[in-house]
Amino acid sequence: MSPTAEKGPDRIPDVLIVGAGASGAVAAKRLAEGGFDVVCLEQGGWPDYKKARAPFPDYELTSGRDWAWDPNARQVPADYPVDDSESDITALMWNGVGGGTVVFAAQWQRNMPSDFQVRSLDGIADDWPFTYEDLEPYYVRVERDWGVSGLAGDTAFPGGDGPPMPPVPLGRMGRRVAKAHNDLGWHWWPGPNAIATQRYGRLNPCTQRATCLWGCSEGAKASVDRTYWPVAVERGVTLLTGARVKRLIVGSDGLVTGALYVDRDGNEHVQQAAVTILACNGIGTPRLLLLSATSAQPHGLGNSSGLVGKRLMMHPFGTVVGLFDDDLDSWQGAWGQHIHSLEFYETDPSRGFVRGAKWGLQPTGGPLSMTHSYPWGEENAIWGPAFHQQLRKRLGRSAMWGIIAEDLPEESNRVVLDPVKKDDSGIPAARIQYRMSENSRRLMAFHQERAKESLEAAGAYETVIAPFIRATGWHLLGTAMMGSDPSRSVVDPWGRVYDVPNLYIFDGSTWPTSAGMNPTATIAAVALRGVDHLIAERRDARTSS
Repeated sequence: MSPTAEKGPDRIPDVLIVGAGASGAVAAKRLAEGGFDVVCLEQGGWPDYKKARAPFPDYELTSGRDWAWDPNARQVPADYPVDDSESDITALMWNGVGGGTVVFAAQWQRNMPSDFQVRSLDGIADDWPFTYEDLEPYYVRVERDWGVSGLAGDTAFPGGDGPPMPPVPLGRMGRRVAKAHNDLGWHWWPGPNAIATQRYGRLNPCTQRATCLWGCSEGAKASVDRTYWPVAVERGVTLLTGARVKRLIVGSDGLVTGALYVDRDGNEHVQQAAVTILACNGIGTPRLLLLSATSAQPHGLGNSSGLVGKRLMMHPFGTVVGLFDDDLDSWQGAWGQHIHSLEFYETDPSRGFVRGAKWGLQPTGGPLSMTHSYPWGEENAIWGPAFHQQLRKRLGRSAMWGIIAEDLPEESNRVVLDPVKKDDSGIPAARIQYRMSENSRRLMAFHQERAKESLEAAGAYETVIAPFIRATGWHLLGTAMMGSDPSRSVVDPWGRVYDVPNLYIFDGSTWPTSAGMNPTATIAAVALRGVDHLIAERRDARTSS
């Protein structure tokens, strides 16, 4: 424990963390375990699970109102506007304790070994400055801390420890499609999820309501407001909610001395610290770096490479749904995923594109979901004289592949400060400029056709390739790239900003490439790896002084 760790309003803690989502929670808990004094500033509050109405009849009517993913639609005091008028995909996020884990589907996917070597294998983009083997021990540790369910031995991955809990049930839907993949000779495996299948720490076993995306009313989903933050606070971390950071403060020596933030009443405060960690996602982190420009760094803090805000990756998302004669109980389960497939994940040059995608087999929802245009398509509307017949065809008798497509980094896809829009604290908003590449479009078309074949092999008498929708930007990556060359990256392999030695970034903005996986597992593992290194460095510094 540092001598500055004496509690009090004017104390200078060892570490300041900005953002209480996945990476901020991992860092806070680990630092507290290491005896460091930590303050975290979070612009939102704690989730109100009284509004998670899954056990009640009004669930489908209220879920979108109280658990909307789009901050522009939600517009609660914790949110800042994001101008997405120049983007093919809408950025989705949850501003509050837990961050995006409050509303994520909880699909828990490690990156594949190839994801760390895209340049070496495919001659494009960049390699990560470490390998899958380097990160594997950290995957194991965070999976135990989070409470992940799954099954060791996935044939697509290297061997090693699996998750601490058994997988969610395959259900009729999962068994049907798994058998089809066996017949096709295609990969499948029980889906790994950050969802408890038995009582585990603070988590309750999942009741299979398929409501994971809209606030888990059962306390089964491993969002970090349930798994990490209670432990971190018990160990002495100070978590200040309703604290929106306006900019980082930089001293004459070029080091960050803390942050200027505004509370819910509009009052400004300064929180000092010896070290600062940003954990604000791929939009919030570059926004804050750009807001923190100084006379010495006029283009944004840590931006000598010119890459802050650039190389935004958002994972184009596709869906293919199949209709079956049999009742598959597909209104229930983990959402989440029942099974996943990595059959077409690796590059095959004969396909006309590079890289690949991961598929997750998901429920299709309750009665109201059967009436939505997505994933069924406007041309397949069911309103009219045959409404009840069409509803019965879909409800419980449909299965859906969700497709996460790898998104290659391009400097033209970026986050900038909006010259006009501001949040309700008067801070410039973020503007995103993003266009799907031709590679992404070809990749998605190929995978949708293969997913259609999968469902047809499972017995679907009709399949629908869902129309593209913009509101799929759950994964915000790549805008403060890590690397070994300071002229071509923002942070070093441990997350430290090259231009500001006491500033670290531990969220998904540091990713050199996006992989084709749901990113939370790797965000958590990379954060733990970085904070372990930070702890060792600070201890060495104290010993030598």
